[in-house]
Amino acid sequence: MAQIAAQVTAEATEQASVKKPAPRSKDSRAMIDRYSLGELVAIYCGIFVFLFFMLSPFIEGFLVSLKPLAQLFSSPYSFWPKNGSFEAYHTMWVRVPGFARYVFNSFLISTISTVIVLLLVVPAAYAFARFNYKGMGLVLGGFLAVSMFSGAVLLIPLFRLMRTLGLLNTYFAMIIPGAAFLIPSAIWLLRTYMKRIPTELNEAAYMDGASQFYTFRRVILPIARPGIIVVAIVTFIGAYSQQFIFALTFNSKTEYMPLPIGLYAYFGKQEVVWNELMAASFVGIAPALVIIFFLQRYLVGGLTAGAVK
Repeated sequence: MAQIAAQVTAEATEQASVKKPAPRSKDSRAMIDRYSLGELVAIYCGIFVFLFFMLSPFIEGFLVSLKPLAQLFSSPYSFWPKNGSFEAYHTMWVRVPGFARYVFNSFLISTISTVIVLLLVVPAAYAFARFNYKGMGLVLGGFLAVSMFSGAVLLIPLFRLMRTLGLLNTYFAMIIPGAAFLIPSAIWLLRTYMKRIPTELNEAAYMDGASQFYTFRRVILPIARPGIIVVAIVTFIGAYSQQFIFALTFNSKTEYMPLPIGLYAYFGKQEVVWNELMAASFVGIAPALVIIFFLQRYLVGGLTAGAVK
């Protein structure tokens, strides 16, 4: 018993000798709590102002689509619609019976352009990111220089080329030039992403006997999927927004006209039907918004990947 009591006394003495941790000071806050209340208020106010200037045109356009046409020119001007309704979203189909065809054409042209760009850009970006050869910087600089030219500068040469190839008044008269103008920026964007993928993966696959094509297809492509999706979204939006100038120059048939040309039907000789025009614009951009909504997690992941290694 005496031995047990001595052992208990020794353990109690040892525990008492252990120093208690010092209380956490007010300055040793977590990194996430490093902002003061005033700083947080300033940050959120700045975000609110930025979002206000970014979204106010879309909000105003949507409110215009809800107003009757007579209310748009009333004085004083009312920001909020009085007796607003979605009638313009119904009457716009009556005014332009082929509006659904215009939306379909825009979606089709943008989709095919995106597929063509990805088929050419993905292997090209991988080659520029993994291989070093003489003149590579000159080639990349040439791509960057080409992307600086506006489509309006090359309309006459492109028109002669489309006429020689017999592509006028076809979908390809808008798809091929649109894809050509989007390829340079897509190569630069995807090359930057692929350069962040460790080269040790290629070396490990080479040591296992894998060929370059097998490594590219089975190792690099799955890792680069977020970046490829980002490039696809950016390309689709770019192809969707640049159809006007090519359709106006290379096409004269109504069945091939995209959405930007179809919106001109709401411009009358004496007035512009602004509420139906805004409604048609929101309906026209709906496919792009749906695609971005479902792919936004890949978009965020692709933009932030490689920031921390």
